[in-house]
Amino acid sequence: MTSLPATMTAIEIAEPGAPEMLKPTTRPMPLPGAGEVLVRVAAAGVNRPDVLQRKGEYPPPPGASDIPGLEIAGEVIAIGLGVHRLKPGDQICALVSGGGYATHCIAQEATCLPVPKGFSMAEAAALPETFFTVWHNLFERGALHAGESVLIHGGSSGIGTVAIQLARAFGARQIFATAGSAEKCHACERLGATRAINYRTAEFLTVIREMTGNRGVDVVLDMVGGDYIQKNLSALAVDGRLVFIAFLRGASVEVNFGPVMTKRLTITGSTLRARSLEHKAAIAAPLERAVWPLLDQGKIRPVIHRTYPLAEAAAAHRVMEGSEHIGKIVLTV
Repeated sequence: MTSLPATMTAIEIAEPGAPEMLKPTTRPMPLPGAGEVLVRVAAAGVNRPDVLQRKGEYPPPPGASDIPGLEIAGEVIAIGLGVHRLKPGDQICALVSGGGYATHCIAQEATCLPVPKGFSMAEAAALPETFFTVWHNLFERGALHAGESVLIHGGSSGIGTVAIQLARAFGARQIFATAGSAEKCHACERLGATRAINYRTAEFLTVIREMTGNRGVDVVLDMVGGDYIQKNLSALAVDGRLVFIAFLRGASVEVNFGPVMTKRLTITGSTLRARSLEHKAAIAAPLERAVWPLLDQGKIRPVIHRTYPLAEAAAAHRVMEGSEHIGKIVLTV
């Protein structure tokens, strides 16, 4: 292993609270263990779980770094025992369980993917958390197939902008999305949504019924929860699938489950961070086979709202919480 500095710069959560609790600090340089690589971070994606962790509402899983940050891009500079696919000098992006808001980060080789051709490091850092989440939930759990229809809530978010593009790329017949402004709706439609619905001015269930001839959609990808849950069940077609990835409006609500039986619906969902390495690796492999060629060909690209220097992580969190952004927010090192 080449000689490494003894320390690195990171952004830590001084104590649970406001964005100002994100403070630069000096930490010991981490060393890669078996199956791990050390990455010199060039960019790190900002995600809502980071915000929840900063507030003290989403603690890192056992053994994970307390430093926030779930996706990175950069250069491999050291490898641990048993690493056989990557070598120092490789340009990669990686899904990590924490530690991304730093100049250096440990990643499991199994959750590292190559930087797509022609991508900047900021674009590459916007890929792992979002693409793992969308691929697993929309296509593996939700089983979206060509010719089917889908409703994607939060269409202008990082997750939403990717879900729209992937649904289009894999042949969805009708792609509906919800968003909170005309500008966000236009962005969704430019990315490939058949119809984006401004939830502030229209009722998405009414629009879905009108545009599908009361049939409904085959899949709903939901990060909202709350009062959307009953409407989602009503918006689904026979044999439809409802997939939860977050509950921004709450996970507890009174629901009439009658449609689940009468329409033979499937309700599922998942989280990503706390899953085992084996589960994450099982997502990474088909994701690389099916989706990375589309990235290499430039057919799909992440939407980057804005980048911030690592030291301005607090400003990035304020923008994330303001929910006015379209696409991803990224920190650059």
